[in-house]
Amino acid sequence: MFPEYRDLITRLKAENRAFARLFDEHNELDQRVKNIEARIIPGTDSEVEALKKEKLQLKDRLYEMLKEASPT
Repeated sequence: MFPEYRDLITRLKAENRAFARLFDEHNELDQRVKNIEARIIPGTDSEVEALKKEKLQLKDRLYEMLKEASPT
């Protein structure tokens, strides 16, 4: 996610608790979606859709934080 911000992500995860929390939450949702789609854990199509929407909202928030913190 956001390879152009790799260094900034590393810094923000260490310095900004809110960013780190959102980043971890996004990754947890991503793993949950993958596990449901791979039938490792049970879940419905509607649940996957809701999780993906939530994940996208988190990604948008993370991107806004990255843009605000970016020096360029």
